[in-house]
Amino acid sequence: MKIHDSATRPRTITVRGGTLAAALAVVSFSLSFPATVWALDGFGPWTVTGVRGLLAGLLAAACLIAARTPLPERRHVPDLLTVAVGCVIGFPLFTALALPTSGTGHSAVVIGVLPLATAIISSALTGGRPSRTFWVAAGVGAATVVAFTLSRGHGLPTIGDGYLFAAVLSAAAGYARGGRLASYLPGWQVIAWGVVAALPVSAVLTAGALVVEPARPGPAAILGLLYLAAVSQFGGFVLWYRGMALIGVPRASQLQLAQPLLTLVWAVLLMGERLPVLAPVTAVIVLVCVVVTQRSRV
Repeated sequence: MKIHDSATRPRTITVRGGTLAAALAVVSFSLSFPATVWALDGFGPWTVTGVRGLLAGLLAAACLIAARTPLPERRHVPDLLTVAVGCVIGFPLFTALALPTSGTGHSAVVIGVLPLATAIISSALTGGRPSRTFWVAAGVGAATVVAFTLSRGHGLPTIGDGYLFAAVLSAAAGYARGGRLASYLPGWQVIAWGVVAALPVSAVLTAGALVVEPARPGPAAILGLLYLAAVSQFGGFVLWYRGMALIGVPRASQLQLAQPLLTLVWAVLLMGERLPVLAPVTAVIVLVCVVVTQRSRV
């Protein structure tokens, strides 16, 4: 076997492993909106945000203690706080506020701009220079999503869209900073320390929300809340940051362009939603953009 072959094979395995990890994370995230809708059937949006963060934080703390993980270095604290604010508090809260008026299918497609936002922030942080083909494909995917959003609002964004775009900015910052940190810490520790850092806020938010928001916990609401805490807020991120560490934040982020298509499928199969006419077409276009970005030089 040639030296070049032996060097290429581990690289290929690494890319495939990173792509698989990130893809599995996207699949797990695609169920987050349906799970949020179920949770909102029994709890208010502020309660859902607080409880999912609180439960995920306790689970993460138990994992960190069991693994005897040392405290993160001081230089990693800003990135971890960005993960806590963006991914543990901001994104869950804004999506929970948006879903009652926007619907699962519409919200899923709007979140399709998240990959582009993540790639832009990541490139600004690291100085990376993805190829022109990459940016064209990412831009086409994002533009398609914006056009869909405006068509649903008769040319004007709605309040729900405002919440969703705030969610995009929150998650993009958390993804980019967390993905960069995953080059120095194992992916599971990045999200574990992130949800632990958010524990004080999650606890206060939960206590306050339970006082002012009526709770009617049924089986579906409890199941949705448990999925959000264990998978959407923790388990999925373990895979997500692992994938980002292996194949890079820009490339991994574009895999999430497939998430709207998956969520639209779940919305029909699990929730009986009627899809907007343009939603499947939009999802297919962004899925094509995923293929292009994965084949482009990053």
